[in-house]
Amino acid sequence: MDRIGLCDREPERIKRFAQDPFFADKFKEGGAYASLDEILKSDLDALVVITQPWLHASQCIQAMEAGKHVYSAVPIVQLPDADEILDWCDKLVRTSKRTGMKYMLGETSVFHPEAMYARRKAREGAFGQFVFAEGQYYHDVDSPSCNLRKVQEHRLASAAGREWIELKKSYDARGVKGGPMHYPTHSIGGPINVMRTHALKASCIGFKAPEGDEWFAGEFGNETGFFTLANGATMRINEYRHIGFHGEEDFNLYGTLGSLRAGNWVDKQRETKLTVEEMRDPLPPEVYDAFYRAVNRKDPPKDRVGYHDEDFEAKKADRRVYGGHRGSHAYLVHEFVTAVAAGRQPLVNAWEAARFMAPGAVAHKSALRDGEWLTVPDWGAAEGCAG
Repeated sequence: MDRIGLCDREPERIKRFAQDPFFADKFKEGGAYASLDEILKSDLDALVVITQPWLHASQCIQAMEAGKHVYSAVPIVQLPDADEILDWCDKLVRTSKRTGMKYMLGETSVFHPEAMYARRKAREGAFGQFVFAEGQYYHDVDSPSCNLRKVQEHRLASAAGREWIELKKSYDARGVKGGPMHYPTHSIGGPINVMRTHALKASCIGFKAPEGDEWFAGEFGNETGFFTLANGATMRINEYRHIGFHGEEDFNLYGTLGSLRAGNWVDKQRETKLTVEEMRDPLPPEVYDAFYRAVNRKDPPKDRVGYHDEDFEAKKADRRVYGGHRGSHAYLVHEFVTAVAAGRQPLVNAWEAARFMAPGAVAHKSALRDGEWLTVPDWGAAEGCAG
């Protein structure tokens, strides 16, 4: 990576990054941009889109059209209208295919330790035939660790946020309300990716939020979805935003020969308790070293810059290095950068991302129809990827 650029339509928001000495060797004069149009005219090869969720899909498509590879924050897009979400999935896949540009969705659950371990076991055939998957994302709207009302308040306190307030009035006028299944990637992504399959049909039951809760305004506060999958298995997904629980983001996966449950491997002979380090895929030493220096840049080690090869194994258990969301951050960055450099599709490419997103959109439509079974569209797998 030769250099980086920073872009925000409100330039004062990027000052602290532009002035951080840690970026001095990569961020050069003229590397700050005030609009998406402006940065797309640059000679940068790739763009990381970390904007408001209703903007993700349109901005990623614009970037690919401009010849940029793109990494997107989750989800693909977040809108009240399920049919619009499905339409954006279609546009995203078609644009990536037509332009040849690589798209990666930054879905954290795919790089949780359990997901990495499960992928290895699946490649070995240790699950046998997949039977059942269950995933859940429990995030109460008033969670003290991440209050969703405050998150939304922060998102709306911007130029883009003010535009969304006006745009949302058109949905309100039509009586269109979204639900938790419109952001299903944390619960669906892990099992779908491990099994390398996709949803065929969806049925969903909604739980009405408490009356008078302005956050939900009549939409479902919790949604439980049931899915039939192309590999013959079934899947249950819970997306809950009104729950007296500290939070959970995980999945269990059952096969005819073996199962992954609560972070442990179980087969017909025994249950094996696993540590996080046993489940994680190893990062290349030089990548780990770079993340170590990034995490410790305010308090660097006095005896070395990063880790030397000889003590890499002894030091790699420092969990801070892997970043948040169950240690997925380092892997997300590494996957995107190496995919672009090698000219290959990233693990969560446009086709795979659509397989994480479309089931939730269809499930919400089902919940509005009292659980009617509905067909989930699929765009296939990216060329060179199984599934």
